[in-house]
Amino acid sequence: MITSPEVLLLILFGGLILGMAVGFPVPFVMLGISMIVGLLGVGPGFFQMMILRVFETMQNYILVAIVLFVYMGIMLERSGAAERLFSAAHVVLGGLRGGLALAVVAVCTIMAAATGIMGAPVIVMGLFALPEMLKRGYDKALSVGTICAGGTLGILIPPSIMLVVYGPMAGLSVGKLFLGAVLPGLVLSGLYAAYIIIRCTLNPELGPPLPPEQRAIPWAKKLWMVVTSILPTFFLILSVLGTIFFGVAAPTEAAAIGAAASVALALAYRRLDWKTFKESVYGTLKISSMILLIVAAAFVFTGTFMLMGGGDLVKEALLGLPIGRWGVLVIMMAAFFFFGIFMEWVGIVPILVPIFTPILAELGFDPLWAAILFCVTMQTSFLTPPMAPALFYIKGVAPKEVEFGRHIVLGTLPFIGLQVLGIAAVALFPELALWLPGLLK
Repeated sequence: MITSPEVLLLILFGGLILGMAVGFPVPFVMLGISMIVGLLGVGPGFFQMMILRVFETMQNYILVAIVLFVYMGIMLERSGAAERLFSAAHVVLGGLRGGLALAVVAVCTIMAAATGIMGAPVIVMGLFALPEMLKRGYDKALSVGTICAGGTLGILIPPSIMLVVYGPMAGLSVGKLFLGAVLPGLVLSGLYAAYIIIRCTLNPELGPPLPPEQRAIPWAKKLWMVVTSILPTFFLILSVLGTIFFGVAAPTEAAAIGAAASVALALAYRRLDWKTFKESVYGTLKISSMILLIVAAAFVFTGTFMLMGGGDLVKEALLGLPIGRWGVLVIMMAAFFFFGIFMEWVGIVPILVPIFTPILAELGFDPLWAAILFCVTMQTSFLTPPMAPALFYIKGVAPKEVEFGRHIVLGTLPFIGLQVLGIAAVALFPELALWLPGLLK
């Protein structure tokens, strides 16, 4: 056996980085390297410890909410709610400069609050909104940048699945995390909208308004479109967040209510048939299995890291730096950002959160505020090349004339700057993340 913790930790993280670099699936890399290091450092008894840790993880009741929220998001996507929302926003906002881009931000914000996932809003808006924007002469970079940025709100605005995973890792209430993410998410949405308005006001060619003849729709019809598209989705959101906020249901029960409401919405829109139901169940099984496998593997990886003394080493190293507690916090945020460039959140949260949570307590930071700060930081990394998931989602559905480097990458850069402003806002004004949770009894 190897007794040096430094050597074991070097093998652990070196193997993780090497495995991901050559393209092996992340959960198998984490499990494989954990077993090797555990065998070298502890011996055969490590395997029994690993089995118990995985079993303990899968017994966590709150993780049931992941399956239910994924099902709710997929069913809502297949119900056609996003297309209806965009059509209504298109009619209402299309007459403004940059109106279609504003409609995308509005729809992505609403869909984020109704689905809790990132990929679906980006893909749906890429399929339905992007062709319409390009047809109306919108700037390609502005169009794809807006869709990518708006789509990432789904991992921050509740019912974010990322927050469901984060809560148990940090010993925080998922309900309070949900409420803490509401205002920061809306601030980011507002920053996107303000940027679009300013740019399209200064340069109307970036987002020309719809011609008058295409805006000549009776107000009664506009009102009907808004009512039939926004109100049902709003009630679905209220069924989840409202029940949590008013103490009617815990997050897992609220997820079940939301899943049932999404089925009712698909039924009301006449989009629920056997094929839709079957595809929704299969899609839920596929995505949930992936998430839960990575969560279990990351728990084993983190447990191995802690068992080898890694937690104490990191704590001593960070607290020993002559940079003050804010400097240490910046290093933690940089770690979340760096890992976010190369990994999905589902692999980052179970690894870094258990390591950093005790250090946050030692530094005297509010763990709920820090959690929201870290989540906004990760959201920023998902827009940042080279491995930004949102960029590859939009690339897969964008027309051929939309180039990856010239339009997609450059189009997201201004929104990355807006994300930095959002991070600064949460850091400087902690009440953005703490006010709503403080109202929860």
